[in-house]
Amino acid sequence: MQMRHWIGGAGGMALLLAGAAAGAHPLDGLTAAEMSETVAILKAAGKTTDDARFPLVELKEPDKAAVLAWQPGQPEPRAVTVNVKEAAGTFEGEVDLAAKKVVSWAPATGETMLLLGEFLGAMDVALANPEMQAGLKKRGLSKDQVLCIPLTAGAFGDPEEQGRRLMKVPCLVSPSGSNFYAKPIEGLFAVIDLNKKEVVRVVDTGVRPVPADAWGYTDAENEARAGALRAIANPAELAQPKGPNFTLDGGLVSWDLWRFRLRVDKRPGVVLSQIEARDGDRWRSVLYQAHLSEVFVPYMDPDQGWYWRTYMDSGEYGFGIFLSPLRKGVDCPAYATFLPAVVPQDNGQPAEIPDAVCIFERSIGDPAWRHYEIFAQSPDKPVPAEGRPWTELVVRSASEVGNYDYLMDYVFQQNGMIRIMVGATGLDIVKGVAATSMSDPTAAADTAHGTLIAPNLVAPNHDHFFNYRLDFDVDGTKNSFVRTGLVREEAPKDLPRRSWWVPKDEVAMSELAGRFKVDPMHPAMYHVMNHGVDSGLGHHPGYMILPENSVAYSPFDFAADPPAKRNAFIEYTFWNTPYAPGERYAGGEYAFQSDGSDSLAAWVQQNRPIHDTDIVTWYSMGFHHVPHMEDWPVMSTSWKGIALMPYNFFDHNPAMTIRNPPS
Repeated sequence: MQMRHWIGGAGGMALLLAGAAAGAHPLDGLTAAEMSETVAILKAAGKTTDDARFPLVELKEPDKAAVLAWQPGQPEPRAVTVNVKEAAGTFEGEVDLAAKKVVSWAPATGETMLLLGEFLGAMDVALANPEMQAGLKKRGLSKDQVLCIPLTAGAFGDPEEQGRRLMKVPCLVSPSGSNFYAKPIEGLFAVIDLNKKEVVRVVDTGVRPVPADAWGYTDAENEARAGALRAIANPAELAQPKGPNFTLDGGLVSWDLWRFRLRVDKRPGVVLSQIEARDGDRWRSVLYQAHLSEVFVPYMDPDQGWYWRTYMDSGEYGFGIFLSPLRKGVDCPAYATFLPAVVPQDNGQPAEIPDAVCIFERSIGDPAWRHYEIFAQSPDKPVPAEGRPWTELVVRSASEVGNYDYLMDYVFQQNGMIRIMVGATGLDIVKGVAATSMSDPTAAADTAHGTLIAPNLVAPNHDHFFNYRLDFDVDGTKNSFVRTGLVREEAPKDLPRRSWWVPKDEVAMSELAGRFKVDPMHPAMYHVMNHGVDSGLGHHPGYMILPENSVAYSPFDFAADPPAKRNAFIEYTFWNTPYAPGERYAGGEYAFQSDGSDSLAAWVQQNRPIHDTDIVTWYSMGFHHVPHMEDWPVMSTSWKGIALMPYNFFDHNPAMTIRNPPS
């Protein structure tokens, strides 16, 4: 599989995501030199050998107070967190780059993220197994005709999991064109122990037909299957001939009323830090940090080859390591600024993903605001509508995790809003079945847990859940989380009107009280507020989280179902915890074969106070996917997201200061 065609040398490291040495900041990403130095320090200390493999090489963020007190020109604290797999075992450690020493070194407390070598090696282990070869032979196939896809096996408390690092490996017929997933070999898979590089068992539940159509999706393949393609349309192009209005200074991005720091980490992908908004002549803190926390993708098919497909895409695989190069004019406008990302290879040395992130301004003809005053009009002197054009800044990346592609956007707007958007596209993973149409005798059984989207192919039902870690620092670190419910008020007896609503604030005082589910039948607003600061009219500044897309229905047994216990963050839309540096991912530090004991749902059982303190808000959003024929062979991009909106933060609409363009 040509999954790493972009991995090359580590040149060009002076660009933004590499964290240039000049003007460095404590929250800038690791440079290529720092990654290499980390490996050298560990080896010199006798902790590793040339055979060491590094599932994680990541910036160890300094203490938050130290970052907030740091000034340009001061020495920046630089430390690295590592996970290392050696013949002697798996270890976690910390390396102080400034002191050039290993600060801590201990056995890892869980299973680390997947290594690329493990992923690729599991294919070979599966196909070398005689039972697997026999299963293929029953289907008229040899090992040279197939491609195997190692998949994380989840964790269910089975005896075979104990002391093992497992993946399950189904196979497909090797593609003749662009679509790698069109011909699944159903009912056959191997269970692999990655540590021992051996097959634990082979599961064969019976032969099922292999689809005949290659279902490619390039222009040539589409034309061969469907006939003539559409005529090429006249382009509707965006352009910025005078160049961008944003500036890049190391990891710092500045645009309009916004500035923030940007880096890429292996697990969450893009990380934004110290997001500030300009209010007149001063910069005000909005968020200390925002990034993806976890992604949970459970499939809803109880078949032996499917029930365990309950992926934690960020914690097990990594959104940063699976960033794919963005295409100019397709993934991002041609005028966008494209930036590389530096990621660790299995040996800990740096590799560069070209064009991993793009930044661009976008104006699509919508007004930031407008008003047409009917009372100002006269027949002899009409007055045009007053309004201003709308421009926004987009920070975009795309992670290809198996069959799905996720476009991840952070969108900054001129009215003080931030949108966090996920665009899901790519390919549905498909299951081989006997039915070729819904009139076939097996169709009802074949489609009990999915949709027949092509002859012999069912796309199983599944979910996509995303959790974001939002460390708000609204005008400082002492914040509170407020739910403002819209409740019915008793009507005065002397008025003919009998119903209306009023807002009622509910301040979350502790972690268990800080969990909320969005319920359309009980409308509410949710915001982070600083009660220690007054705005111009005496309001307390805040930022509202608008749940444009949230987890509204999750049919999971969070007490008894192992995948649900591991990902219990989906039980509530909002969670709130006091800031703790070690609590960065809702699925815990080690997601691979985790049991949920180190996770967001477990942390909040401490019921720590969260009022008027440094809190972190965790937002869970998601969508249920019942596939349909239009999803095949590739899915149209479907966007989901949330918005962060100023709530009594500014004294007036900040979009009022947008200049009227020349007529």
